[in-house]
Amino acid sequence: MGLGNHLFHARKKKGLSQEEVAEKLGISRQTVSKWETDETLPDICQSKKMAVLYGLSLDELVQFDIDLQEIQEAIDRTSEEVSDKIDWTRAWSRKYPVLSRYQEEVDTDYYAAELDRLLRDLEKKYGYKELDSMLVLKDILASVWKSRKKNNR
Repeated sequence: MGLGNHLFHARKKKGLSQEEVAEKLGISRQTVSKWETDETLPDICQSKKMAVLYGLSLDELVQFDIDLQEIQEAIDRTSEEVSDKIDWTRAWSRKYPVLSRYQEEVDTDYYAAELDRLLRDLEKKYGYKELDSMLVLKDILASVWKSRKKNNR
């Protein structure tokens, strides 16, 4: 996605019109339009002002990713009660079919016992609560996964 498209989506996400942005920045609506269609580029001062207006850092504005922003907002809006009702395995198995069949292939009791041991170890050594231990272990697993992907390139 180009910068113009980033600017367009950031503006729309904030619920502003080109006219409103132009008025707040002290420029013409046509200038905003030209930025959003990649005809011209805003200077660094205008980019900073836009970032503030849109509630983003300058880096976020330049690299604005509507999908990631929407996912983060959905996560922020989802209560624990709603999250508990979601069958995450079923939801993710559409993208990753192994999730719908692994229970028939894997000795899940063995891995569950090992993971439970690791969780209890985190709770005991660091005084973490159950959920915190789970999140730490998940984060460590994600880090290992990224490292393996990087090394297999």
